[in-house]
Amino acid sequence: MLEKVVIANRGEIALRILRACKELGIRTVAVYSSADRDLMHVRLADESVCIGPASSTDSYLNIPSLISAAEVTDADAIHPGYGFLAENADFAESVERSGFVFVGPRPETIRLMGNKVSAINAMKKAGVPTVPGSNGPVGENADEALRLGRDIGYPVIIKAAAGGGGRGMRVVENENQLLNAITLTRSEAKNAFGDDTVYMEKFLQHPRHVEIQVLADGQGNAIHLGDRDCSLQRRHQKVVEEAPAPGIPQTLRDDVAEACIKACQEIGYRGAGTFEFLYENERFYFIEMNTRVQVEHPVTEMISGVDIVKEQLLVAGGNALSLTQEQVHLSGHAIEARINAEDPDRFTPSPGKITYFHPPGGNGVRVDSHIYTGYTVPPYYDSLVAKLITWGPTRDVAMARMRNALEETVIEGIKTNVPLHRERIFRDPAFAAGGVDIHHLEKKLRSN
Repeated sequence: MLEKVVIANRGEIALRILRACKELGIRTVAVYSSADRDLMHVRLADESVCIGPASSTDSYLNIPSLISAAEVTDADAIHPGYGFLAENADFAESVERSGFVFVGPRPETIRLMGNKVSAINAMKKAGVPTVPGSNGPVGENADEALRLGRDIGYPVIIKAAAGGGGRGMRVVENENQLLNAITLTRSEAKNAFGDDTVYMEKFLQHPRHVEIQVLADGQGNAIHLGDRDCSLQRRHQKVVEEAPAPGIPQTLRDDVAEACIKACQEIGYRGAGTFEFLYENERFYFIEMNTRVQVEHPVTEMISGVDIVKEQLLVAGGNALSLTQEQVHLSGHAIEARINAEDPDRFTPSPGKITYFHPPGGNGVRVDSHIYTGYTVPPYYDSLVAKLITWGPTRDVAMARMRNALEETVIEGIKTNVPLHRERIFRDPAFAAGGVDIHHLEKKLRSN
């Protein structure tokens, strides 16, 4: 069992990790920037260390400062949460080289899955379905690139191998646009990620975003906890997630989940991970693997009863998974609405002091949040301030509970996207019916 963990993050995920540590009897160290000294987890942690000024570059992304915090507090592990350095292989390597446990996959696994080309090749080998594409980097030969485009069939999408978060990609409608698109994407990828490698894939017109949650212990044991639908997105950023994904044949779910387990075993995966897919016409197409806990992990916890963060901590301490696939029983339906500090119409950030916060309650309602009355949301970081999760025995009940919960939620002093969820998303007949594609929300917002 780990004895003391540095929580190398902030906000709701830092508080989530702290709670899991407390349940396991693990002592905690909160690291924080000078702008974050009033965060709830900083108040609750056994120890706290200021690691730098407000800028994330000088604090939460400062590897030497994070490792120094572990050294001065005699911690034995570092949990990166999500975002910041969570999928940075160099950070994981530095943690382990310094004699600490990295709560996550091995550095080589993060590198393998962090490069989209090597990740796709690894998935192909394991039998995970992938999008038709170049099966590797697009080279400098123009004729070969044009041939690839014709073989795949337009439209195609050019993606940066080191990309992520919706960056480093360009859709190409016809052959006349292809070479220029490759050149532009290469240039953008070099500037953004330091790697100009790009690859080509078939661009699916109306896909859904469906993902599979896995847990593995690096000792050959791996399980899945079902799937999630994360298709309601704006600018490639998820807004609402739900589990399970509605309207997918069970045999298809089982087949792709089994392939994900096989992939985990073949690459020696350790910790929590998510296989992300595009889903269209009853076919799954692998796009990437996230080698960390996801923002939307609560919906999976609600239908499975499995504490994903506790499993991360136990596995990092050298334990085998605490349950087998046969012991996983999925029940009901869960939905998560991300609550952001932003203008609900213009989507501009809205930092400031929260003068009043009243979270919702009731049967099947969960709120993951670090905010409280009197807390000041700083302008330096991601705008997520809360995650509102509801569970019901059916999707309709979970939706009804979400509508009620949104009505009860009160956050004053700053603007949030609660009105967007309450008045537009959760009263949208198409979303209520289930199965909308990844373009649905943006089309709806443009039409209004």
